[in-house]
Amino acid sequence: MSIQHLDPSFFSVTLSMTLGTPLQLKRTINVKAIVTPTWKQEAQNALQGQLGQVDAQIQQLDLQGQAAINEIRSQSANPVHPNVLQQIDNIQIQVNQQKTQLLEQKNQILQQLQQVQTVNLEEEVNQGQIESFFELHPGDNLIEKMQVEIVLRDGVVVEIRGNA
Repeated sequence: MSIQHLDPSFFSVTLSMTLGTPLQLKRTINVKAIVTPTWKQEAQNALQGQLGQVDAQIQQLDLQGQAAINEIRSQSANPVHPNVLQQIDNIQIQVNQQKTQLLEQKNQILQQLQQVQTVNLEEEVNQGQIESFFELHPGDNLIEKMQVEIVLRDGVVVEIRGNA
């Protein structure tokens, strides 16, 4: 690689690193939770709440679809006219597509609920990710600085793994 192909920002980063000025970088930190009875209960409650919301959305969708069909029929002089039947079919197709998506979402939540119920106590599970900033100094190992995890027990940090 010749100097002509280097990004100009390379020189400013190299210059600032050689002068000892730290860089502020952003990283993603994995958050893990130790499974406790409290964690299981909270996770189950959250998933049950999501199931309730999806069920309500399905019910609302059915009601809206039926209302739209009834509206079309009531406004038509001939409810069995091909154009009216086509409009009704289109509504039913739309409702069924949206219902299928909601049912897939419901199945995913049910699978998560089953996983929560079967996970062993004291096992570590992925809870999510957060972003943080860190300083990088000359001589630092970038890979180690990027590999940081936080471990929680019932919401309380019990361990920070890696080079924070």
